[in-house]
Amino acid sequence: MSDLTQEMKQFGRERGADLIGVAPAERFRDFPPERSPMSVFPEAQAVVVVGRRITRGSLRGTEEGTNLNLYGQFGLSWLNMQFLSLPTFELTEWLEDRGWEAVPLFPFPPEAYPQGVRVREGAPAPNVYPDFDHVAIAAGLAEMGYLEVALTPQFGHRQRWQIIITDAPLQGDPLLDAGLNAECRDCAHACPMGAIDPSAERTLTIAGRQFTVAGIDYALCRRCQNGAQPNPYHPAGRPDRLAAVCLRTCMTALEASGKLQTQFATPFRVRPAWGFNRAGDPVSPGACEGGKA
Repeated sequence: MSDLTQEMKQFGRERGADLIGVAPAERFRDFPPERSPMSVFPEAQAVVVVGRRITRGSLRGTEEGTNLNLYGQFGLSWLNMQFLSLPTFELTEWLEDRGWEAVPLFPFPPEAYPQGVRVREGAPAPNVYPDFDHVAIAAGLAEMGYLEVALTPQFGHRQRWQIIITDAPLQGDPLLDAGLNAECRDCAHACPMGAIDPSAERTLTIAGRQFTVAGIDYALCRRCQNGAQPNPYHPAGRPDRLAAVCLRTCMTALEASGKLQTQFATPFRVRPAWGFNRAGDPVSPGACEGGKA
């Protein structure tokens, strides 16, 4: 690892980042222009991905069905706007202080912003918003899970991302190969809405890696009363599912598999999960609608 890269990562960890990875510019060669960080800063050499954990306890109130606001504060709004934004901004300053341009990006939902009018010939249209889960995979920090959410060996799905695009000559990290895309499919069976369809699986290719993901009906996810929340930044964005019963079930399975580095004294799920179906009636997760389980 180059001295500059090592020093940058050390500073980021000291400022509160749990995860820091570097994706070299060439890993975005096959990204669509409207989703590529290189469209924002074409002269960049690398993208720094900064991650901060969603604490396991932030999901406890949702798992028990006793406090659904706990996650919305500590796992979503405050985490993105304050706890993660601060080390991202300080890393941006750190790079600038050493003479390198650094462009911080906030995780607005890419699917929610239509393309505008090109400002010059050959340039991508405005409203370039990368998918941060894809960028984290390109930076070697994560693999894509079956529910199309990035998984890390440290925390499973429990993290949020921000990125910095820079012309600093940083050394890229190797792509992750941890086998986190589980074969159990417990998450699909756990959805009381029937929004997860294993029969509609597809393959995503990210930075040369291929991942199998389920077909997901996001219109049903938007109606989910099982821990999902509306996208906080745009009503057309995908709903936030990180506290939903599907991903809490994924986390439970990953912890039981021993694939995660973070271990706890008590299992996360100690009693049956609760759930509501499309009609709003209480059901046991696993009683999927539409025959999709």
